Amino acid sequence: MPNIIINENSGAATGGVRDLLRWEGVTLFVGPTLFYLFSGAPWQVYALLFLVPDLSMLGYLAGPRVGAVAYNAAHATIGPLLLALAGMVLLEPVMGSISLIWLAHIGLDRALGYGLKYSAGFRITHLGRIGKDAKDAKDMKAGTNPVPQR
Repeated sequence: MPNIIINENSGAATGGVRDLLRWEGVTLFVGPTLFYLFSGAPWQVYALLFLVPDLSMLGYLAGPRVGAVAYNAAHATIGPLLLALAGMVLLEPVMGSISLIWLAHIGLDRALGYGLKYSAGFRITHLGRIGKDAKDAKDMKAGTNPVPQR
């Protein structure tokens, strides 16, 4: 994994901006979930479709660049917003329900710190590093050895 420094100049959000984006994710999860509740659509569909956007991670089987493009296509808000718009134009309420589920999924991912991906690797996001890379970055910043001792 490339040694990418995450700071205010790296393209990843840090500090209060990162916190704001994660809280924005909370509201992006809660809002569409409440709208889904009020719509009267079946919760079985919500449960069935909620994790569908994560199938885009299969793109990483073709490499980090393809994986990042596939993941970001499924995790950018423009997709579900266009789907909702199409549902309104076509008078097709199921499209609106699916877009609410999709937006809620994106919101929960962002709230948990899973941001849009850079082609450098799955763990490098616009919200900073995730997983083992996040721990290693914290260890490097603190001056400790990120390599576990055996």
